[in-house]
Amino acid sequence: MSHRPYVIDQMISAKSIAARIEELSTEIEKDFRDTDKLVVVGLLRGSFVFIADLVRELDLPVEVDFIEASSYGDAMESSREVRIFKDLRGRIEGRDVLVVEDIIDTGHTLHHVMAYLEAKGPARLKSIALLDKPARREVDYKPDYIGFEIPDEFVVGYGIDFAQRNRNLPYIGKVRFTDDDPA
Repeated sequence: MSHRPYVIDQMISAKSIAARIEELSTEIEKDFRDTDKLVVVGLLRGSFVFIADLVRELDLPVEVDFIEASSYGDAMESSREVRIFKDLRGRIEGRDVLVVEDIIDTGHTLHHVMAYLEAKGPARLKSIALLDKPARREVDYKPDYIGFEIPDEFVVGYGIDFAQRNRNLPYIGKVRFTDDDPA
């Protein structure tokens, strides 16, 4: 865990996030309009704010479940080794599933989780990421729905943390270390 001093510069406002979630929910409703129930699977922990706002916008029958996987720990860089810490409680075989991720960076975590869930035999399996950082992609994977494409910046807020801090910010902000600033 870093103890370097930092500030957070707002990148995406809470209003912009809310407006984009409305747009995304319309797309998802169109794609899953014939579902009897959509299982919305949040990737813990970063997606918890996004999934809460997203499911409240969806005019579909939904069930919510969670899976916890990580390739980060408390680090700023992906370890590329994806570990599953908490599995789904329910079955997804033959069901429509939407996996909700906070940010896709290298792609390792979401790619691994999607392959893991695909092996469980869902009828349809799609993914959504609030943030997409394509400049960092190491795995050829693109979510079906993307909230915002962002540059290669370290971000926090709206559920996304830095060493378990800043998840409670209502916006997405860029971390800027103050000891990097010229004196």
